[in-house]
Amino acid sequence: MSIHENLLGGPPPTHLPDDPEPRELLANGTAPADVAAKYPTSSLAWAQLADEAFERGSVMESYAYARTGYHRGLDALRRNGWKGHGPVPWEHEPNRGFLRALHALARAAGSIGEQEEYERCSQFLKDSSPTAAQTLG
Repeated sequence: MSIHENLLGGPPPTHLPDDPEPRELLANGTAPADVAAKYPTSSLAWAQLADEAFERGSVMESYAYARTGYHRGLDALRRNGWKGHGPVPWEHEPNRGFLRALHALARAAGSIGEQEEYERCSQFLKDSSPTAAQTLG
């Protein structure tokens, strides 16, 4: 038996490849809009845009940014073997952009009264990474 075998029989965790450039630009203070323009597939840049819009009360703008980051993340997950369910660990830093976008989408949906979307995204976050759900609130 392999040490990495999934004893529960579910799909293995998905670990997105590292894309350090957008993360480093954001960490060094580059505006998220500039990072998203240069790296439009970066869920992290879109998630940060969503967070900033939400913080300033622009909920619909946050919703749009979050949805973009979420879909960019789904594309990346599928390209890396994800079959529509299974763990997407928060502990693997390259996964955090997608998980943050998913959280931001749930938050914005809840804020505009889109209850079904809020519940779906919240459950998806918990199912993908209980740690992310707890960390992001």
